[in-house]
Amino acid sequence: MKLGIHTSIAGKIYESVDRAAGLGCNTMQIFSRNPRGWQVSGLIKADVEEFKRRRKKEGISPLLVHIPYLINLATPDDLLYKKSIAAYIEDIKRADQLGSEYFVTHLGSHMGSGIDNGIKRFSAAINTIIAKANPKVMILLENTAGSGSSLGNQFEHIRDIIKRITKKKQIGVCFDTAHAYAAGFDIKTAKGLDKTLKVFNRLIGLKRLKAVHLNDSKADLGSHVDRHENIGKGKLGVTGIKSIINHPSLRDLPFILETPQKRPEDDRVDLRRTRKLYK
Repeated sequence: MKLGIHTSIAGKIYESVDRAAGLGCNTMQIFSRNPRGWQVSGLIKADVEEFKRRRKKEGISPLLVHIPYLINLATPDDLLYKKSIAAYIEDIKRADQLGSEYFVTHLGSHMGSGIDNGIKRFSAAINTIIAKANPKVMILLENTAGSGSSLGNQFEHIRDIIKRITKKKQIGVCFDTAHAYAAGFDIKTAKGLDKTLKVFNRLIGLKRLKAVHLNDSKADLGSHVDRHENIGKGKLGVTGIKSIINHPSLRDLPFILETPQKRPEDDRVDLRRTRKLYK
C-alpha cells in the first residue's frame, strides 16, 4: 500500500523526509514553502540534494508538492491573475528541483465571473505556465467541495479544463475523498463509490487518476463544506474509508492523508487505522 501524509517542512526541508519515514510512510506530500504568503526564498542547493538523498534512502515515492493557497488561476482580477501565474511558475520549478512526481493544484475561484469564464482563465493560465516553465512534474487537478465560487466540485469542470490544455499528457487528477463527499458524491457506500468512479471514467478517464487525498469528512453529503476529519471518525466512517482504499480502481494509487492533528499522535493513529482497513 502506498500511504503517506501531508508533511511539515519546518526547519530544513529535508527534515520532512525524516518525519514521513518515522511514521512508516512510503509516499508523502509537502508545500515547498509557506503556503499562505507571496514572498519566497530560493531553495538551497545543498538542502535539495540532501532532500533527494534522504528520500531515495527511505524509498519514499511518489512525492507530491501542493501549490500555495493564495494562487488563483481562475480569478477575473487581472493583477491577481498575473501574480498567480508568476507564483505558480516559481513553485512548479521548485517542485522540479525537488524531483517531485506530482504537483497538486486546486482550481481556484471564479469570484462571481461565472464557471465558464473561470474555466477559460484557469486553462489559459496552465497553458502559459507549461509553455514558460516546461516542467517535468505532472500537474494534478484536485476536485473540491464546491464552496463559494470555487471550481472543481463537478467532474465536468475538470473535463472542460483538460479539453482546453494543449499538452494534455502533462495533466492528471488528484481525488480528494472529503471534497467529493461534500460535493454530493455518495462515496460512503460501495454502490455510490462505484457510480462515482464510473462517472469519473466517462467524463475524465480513470487513467488520469494518479493520487488520492484520503480524508474523512466532518461535513455532510452535498453540504459543499470543506472540513476534513480523522480517519473513521467522520461522515465516511470506517465503512466508507475501507471501501475507498480497497476499490480495484484506487487501491494501487498513492493515498495521502490531510487529516486534522489535534494531538501529536493523531497522524500515527490515522495511518495505523488506514493500514488495518487495507486488505
